[in-house]
Amino acid sequence: MFDQKFQSLIDQGMPTGKVAAVNEFIITVTGLAPIGSNALVLFENGSQGLVREVLGNQVVVLNLDTAAPTTGMAAVVENNQLVTGVGIELIGRVVSARGRPLDGGGTPALNETWPVFNDAPGLIEREQLDGQLDTGVTLLDMLFPVVLGQRIAVLGDSKTGKSSLLTQVAQNQANKERVVVYVLIAKRPSEIDEVLGQLKRSGALRHTIVVATSVFDSLVESYLAPYVGCAMAEFLWHNGNDTVILYDDLTNHAQIHREISLLSGANPGRDSFPGDIFYRHSSLLERAGKLNRNSKTLTAIPAVLTPSNDMTTYLPTNVISITDGQIIFDTDITAEGRRPAINVGLSVSRVGGRAQTEHRKELGAQIFQALNRYFDAQEFSHFASEMALEAQENIQLGERILDALHQTTKELYSLPAQQLLLDVVLQTGKEQKLNMDQLKQWIREQDLDGDLPETDADAYQELVQQTISDNVIEVKK
Repeated sequence: MFDQKFQSLIDQGMPTGKVAAVNEFIITVTGLAPIGSNALVLFENGSQGLVREVLGNQVVVLNLDTAAPTTGMAAVVENNQLVTGVGIELIGRVVSARGRPLDGGGTPALNETWPVFNDAPGLIEREQLDGQLDTGVTLLDMLFPVVLGQRIAVLGDSKTGKSSLLTQVAQNQANKERVVVYVLIAKRPSEIDEVLGQLKRSGALRHTIVVATSVFDSLVESYLAPYVGCAMAEFLWHNGNDTVILYDDLTNHAQIHREISLLSGANPGRDSFPGDIFYRHSSLLERAGKLNRNSKTLTAIPAVLTPSNDMTTYLPTNVISITDGQIIFDTDITAEGRRPAINVGLSVSRVGGRAQTEHRKELGAQIFQALNRYFDAQEFSHFASEMALEAQENIQLGERILDALHQTTKELYSLPAQQLLLDVVLQTGKEQKLNMDQLKQWIREQDLDGDLPETDADAYQELVQQTISDNVIEVKK
């Protein structure tokens, strides 16, 4: 069967060549002209390779299979670009970067293919972003709103909650009938199992495609994972689905690209990364956006590691300059027990405001101001007996807001529920104490998923006051 395919490609007049050298997974082939980078090469033994670069009459090819070709073996161009199988049949499945099933199910029957290294849509193909991507996380949705089609980075040290936030985003999209593509890049098997477990328990896996590579997979396969995931997401996007793609994480991807480049003999740059690392990530993330022909969106949320909370290192600054905002996780906030451990002072969503209602914009501004006053007052909190009454009130309100924003991975709130929660917090009297757990439970039980009566100010204010007086308030004695 394979011999027939190999011979058929030759009979079609596809360029042929011969293996000149093999160095682990890096293969040097002579001939193959004319050919460009990212073309797919088929070797005589049945293994496939990806063209990394063309150097005159020599072509550097990355082996995609475990069986390596030998010196002198024939090669033929199979396709001028690398493609992957795509389709709605992948939704709910866990696959490798080569499309092999990893969930024990059969191989998906896919009738369509899509370029792995597809170009980003041009400006004329795009439409201005407007709708909000509700993540279910109050702190994120109210203070740093994400717009459908936006690119927003999640940065932080290890074990600060980046992956937990990504799984929360995936869970909440299932409630909105949006498709999620979750890309796990060179993760430990235990980390992959943990993410899959959370997606299964929440039911989000039914609306998710998981592309996973572990630390035991080849460097080439892990390098391809985000591009393959993006191709799968693009197909769904172009075919009428609002899609969200989560990259966990681009630090692993950059380190893999660095290792491949160094083994290939590329000149190292800053931190030994190759000079094209910015292009590799920008060309990936710029594939997100909103199409004007169907008004559907592809939202990209990459995670990036910031060791010791240092955002000024090479990779974080690269990704920050590419994206439209960043959510910063902080180890100190993690140690305090606050969840999500997001640094409010450093995080920003550059286009998020265009998706919010005027009331939610105003509400977010009030929360920001209250938290700023709280953090300022905190610096003098050790002088508690000598603090001015205003500073004490600022601390009291700040603690109440932080308590309201505290949210475990099992809690998700609709946008109306978040708005009502924060309005209640801000309008509760200074002499009153909120039973926050009871308040949150009551709001979740109301199943607020439609529009609040904001157009009728009196009706909305009555709802806020009723929530305060009848449900969760305990007057201080």
